[in-house]
Amino acid sequence: MDEFQLFAQPWWVNLLVLVPFLAYYFWRKNSLEIPKFILVVSAVFGIAFGFVEAAVVVYLRGAVGLLTDYAGADIYQQAQILGELPKNLWVIEFFREVATIVMLVSIALLAVKSLRERWAIFLWVFAWWDIFYYAGLRATVRWPSSLLSPDVLFLIPVPWFSQVWFPILVSALTIGAVILTTKSGEKNP
Repeated sequence: MDEFQLFAQPWWVNLLVLVPFLAYYFWRKNSLEIPKFILVVSAVFGIAFGFVEAAVVVYLRGAVGLLTDYAGADIYQQAQILGELPKNLWVIEFFREVATIVMLVSIALLAVKSLRERWAIFLWVFAWWDIFYYAGLRATVRWPSSLLSPDVLFLIPVPWFSQVWFPILVSALTIGAVILTTKSGEKNP
């Protein structure tokens, strides 16, 4: 069983835990004005996109032989990718991550008009996407085996490492910050 590790690497990745708290602080006085319909639809997009992202990652790992046995709990070792992914696929991984962020930003730009609501929608969709990325991996390849499983979170500009609990916590706090600071009873667009 993996031991609990408090800090992510590199050190500055740990600062991401401040994002939901800062967002809440700045949004609490002047509530976000995002219709419930937009929140629901953008959350559904994030959830679906999380599953698509999980499938792409599983296919990529399978294609290069890093996913060989669906019966074991530890067959999907994210950290293993750093040493075993062929160099030519690093370019694909890089652009996949860039494309993911572009798609999440695009949804935020299309969903609402003001900059602060766009930032909120970006964080909202990112949070749902991140949680359901892990849910998709768990449903398909039974990974992560626990919230203490180590993971490579992102590769840009350098690889980010943490245990799975860290991004799930940040995402859950972000969802909470958006819910707590959005006016209720908004009409549909």
